[in-house]
Amino acid sequence: MEFKRPDDILVDCVLPFCAQTTDFAPLFVAEAYDNVEKKIKEIRLESYRGKWVILFFYASDFTFV
Repeated sequence: MEFKRPDDILVDCVLPFCAQTTDFAPLFVAEAYDNVEKKIKEIRLESYRGKWVILFFYASDFTFV
């Protein structure tokens, strides 16, 4: 499987994919709560290109690992 990075570098991607600290995050669209506007809105990772971003995720049942 071939994976194309945003900077046009082609690399081989072996499944299952294991993310490394030097890997780009996949582009995605998700709903998030905007505390300023006090509503849920759609966000896109590509909107933050060139900025520092922290991606936080958790198990759907809040299981501690």
